[in-house]
Amino acid sequence: MKGIILAGGLGTRLRPLTKVTNKHLLPIYNKPMIYYPLETLVRAGLKEILIVSGPEHAGHFLHLLGSGKEWSVRLSYEIQDEPGGIAQALGLAEDYADNGPVAAILGDNIYEDDLAVSIRSFAAKPQGAYVFLKEVTDPKRFGVAEIDNDKIIKIIEKPASPPSNLAVTGCYLYDAEVFNIIKKLKPSGRGELEITDVNNSYVAAGTINFTKLTGYWTDAGTFESLLRANQLVAQKNSVPSED
Repeated sequence: MKGIILAGGLGTRLRPLTKVTNKHLLPIYNKPMIYYPLETLVRAGLKEILIVSGPEHAGHFLHLLGSGKEWSVRLSYEIQDEPGGIAQALGLAEDYADNGPVAAILGDNIYEDDLAVSIRSFAAKPQGAYVFLKEVTDPKRFGVAEIDNDKIIKIIEKPASPPSNLAVTGCYLYDAEVFNIIKKLKPSGRGELEITDVNNSYVAAGTINFTKLTGYWTDAGTFESLLRANQLVAQKNSVPSED
């Protein structure tokens, strides 16, 4: 199983911080943001990982991460020429995946939970799709899962009236069929290929499973969530002072 970190986009919601660098290179406490999804995949035992980024700062990723030797993995790089959605970025990894399953993770997603057991289990028997859900207080910001009898029956992107408070977080496990699904997608109203549409294809086929996370999870694509990510990681890593 191969890993894919999706680190494209222009980061417009974080301007002016992203005027001269990619948002995934901004610091979260004591590490660049992209270290967190990378380490999530490394802990799961993945040895080959692709970084998909835009052309503006692609060289910065290469300079920071290099060959992957520091993590005992082999890193490769792919360019998403212009923002076309998460699913479009994932589609660029088809040749890299080589007809095998993939673990795709958004470059601004930070997990307290260790996803390694789920990723390894899926890699051993890669059928359908697998997502990680998290209860949130602001579900209108996310793709939200509607659950019935412990099954996902629908995922709604940024719903005005959320059917639950379970957000679909930014780590997705897919079998090789995902690339055929992406090829059949049509752009959404904002002109992008949506990852929610990919997931709903698996929902329709009855081949998507999930885990509910218990630890913290956050993205870091807005000033509020960037601050929250720093606070959560700093709190977890802080050493109590001695009296």
